[in-house]
Amino acid sequence: MDKATEITAAKQNSLVSHPMQTWEWGDAREKMGIKVIKIEEDNTLYQMTIHPIPHTPFSIGYIPRSTIPSEKTLSKLYDVEKKYNLIFIKIEPYVAYDTHFKFKISDLKFVKSSHPLFPEWTQTLDLRPTESELLSKMKSKTRYNIRLAEKKGVTVSQMDTDEGFEIFSKLYFETCKRQNYHGHTPFYHRTIWNSLKSSQAHILIAFLDKTPLAAYELLMFKKRMYYLYGGSSLLNKNVMAPNLLMWEAIKLGKKEGAELFDMWGSLPPNYDASHSWAGFTHFKEGYGTTFTHLSASFDLIINPIAYPLYGFIYKMRSKII
Repeated sequence: MDKATEITAAKQNSLVSHPMQTWEWGDAREKMGIKVIKIEEDNTLYQMTIHPIPHTPFSIGYIPRSTIPSEKTLSKLYDVEKKYNLIFIKIEPYVAYDTHFKFKISDLKFVKSSHPLFPEWTQTLDLRPTESELLSKMKSKTRYNIRLAEKKGVTVSQMDTDEGFEIFSKLYFETCKRQNYHGHTPFYHRTIWNSLKSSQAHILIAFLDKTPLAAYELLMFKKRMYYLYGGSSLLNKNVMAPNLLMWEAIKLGKKEGAELFDMWGSLPPNYDASHSWAGFTHFKEGYGTTFTHLSASFDLIINPIAYPLYGFIYKMRSKII
């Protein structure tokens, strides 16, 4: 059931708990030319995007960072298939991992996704303690680097403006190129910013004199701060600008009334130091965070014949790329 015409921004945002399920995020996706479906059930809203598979009559549904849908909701999701010829719907709940959780659904095929878009682990920081208490819980090296950055003259400015976004964007794409990371396009990032800048998004930039060295795009929604994207320069790495920038992000979260800071992705505890994610996992860990295990990603299989074929093609394409 598509109830988009019946749902206001205020109502939708009152029913969801994560930025990617908000009206503004859906608005951004629609501006990118992506079909957005909104399904309201049991005082909860599920925002799903529809992604056609090129050169085929099929599509994929995607529900990021929702609650875990009920059997009744899953049945409604099945109804969407009739209009969009879905192979499956990927559902990535924003809930804590539960080892006892099992779907008890007859006639519906629900499996753990073999290619999730979000990692199962993140790191979170309780922002309710005082700033002094938060500093005391950090690793000593992190505290040292924060003070060093201040001593070296690094300053952090909140620039929730288009100018600030352009500075952030430049640093972000420099970092992507340096790390050989193929993420979203400049159009994607600019569209997300334009849709969220008046309600959720913040830009923080660390400068040495007038030179930007690091920048974050952060989201604030329902007493939670989220680290969305970040970028940094190779210039003046010895002044530890990212360390001060993260500390200022934590303080901004407290100022905005956030009680928790979600740092948006991490390796699990006891991670392999040689892993490509080990650097930023270690960096976040220095702030006294808690490793948080989230629900796995699941695929609701609509077309049991096409689903394994899609999985095979996806795997082969990944190896080629």
